[in-house]
Amino acid sequence: MQQRPFKQVDVFTATPYRGNPLAVVLDGSGLSTAEMQHFTNWTNLSECTFLLPPTPEGAAKGADYRVRIFCPGRELPFAGHPTLGSCHAWLEAGGVPRGEHVVQECGVGLVKIRRDGGRLAFAAPPLIKSGPLDEADVQLIARGLGVTREDIAAHAWCDNGPNWRGVMLRSAEQVLALRPDATILDGLDVGVVGPRGKVGVVGRQDTGDTQFEVRAFFPGNNGMAEDPVTGSLNAALAQWLIGAGLAPERYVAAQGTVLARRGRVHIERDRDGTIWVGGDSVTCIDGRVLL
Repeated sequence: MQQRPFKQVDVFTATPYRGNPLAVVLDGSGLSTAEMQHFTNWTNLSECTFLLPPTPEGAAKGADYRVRIFCPGRELPFAGHPTLGSCHAWLEAGGVPRGEHVVQECGVGLVKIRRDGGRLAFAAPPLIKSGPLDEADVQLIARGLGVTREDIAAHAWCDNGPNWRGVMLRSAEQVLALRPDATILDGLDVGVVGPRGKVGVVGRQDTGDTQFEVRAFFPGNNGMAEDPVTGSLNAALAQWLIGAGLAPERYVAAQGTVLARRGRVHIERDRDGTIWVGGDSVTCIDGRVLL
């Protein structure tokens, strides 16, 4: 074992302990997959990342660093809050990008990250699977969420690595009131979104700082777990909702409200059609870890 630089970063918030925490080992060199997985499980966080030099192929395409992303029990090809949190930690530790954007190499390939003042945003990776869900899945999800089939105003595959099934309810209030049944939803990763206003009204004014409420449910060690703030889900939701005319090209989603968090996910589609998923990050723990 050796001492390695380490940070614990709170992502999608500028206020410590109100976002989604991430453990970042800034030097993962020499660690085996089993060692990375064991440490991730020990942290008891939703994700942990290990930064490494890019592969020769990645470096040739402009990658600044490579990241391996783990959650309890498995490695992930991509995840949103680990992408922003890892980039925040890398920059704070003195990382200097080779070009205009920071370029991260991970399981899905290269991901661009742009800086907007103190806020970072990643370019949403292409969806692996899109289009409407099977009706049987929709009815199952409705039962598992405790709503009627008519309460689901729209639905789609939101698979960009994590295989999210996305459903839109008719209001943010409905989303906040959900109490999902883990038995019914067992084995499904379900993302739920609801507007603060009428479904399908694009470009409307909103009295608060957010236009949508989002919640993310997935099987956990003790039944159904809920993620505080989820970058991958919000990226996929944005591609679906903006493409379908269910959301404006720029909006802010709230997530984590029922968990006493205050996650804010900033979405923007630029002139080239790229969807950027952004948020603030703050370092809560900075030091070294024996690993």
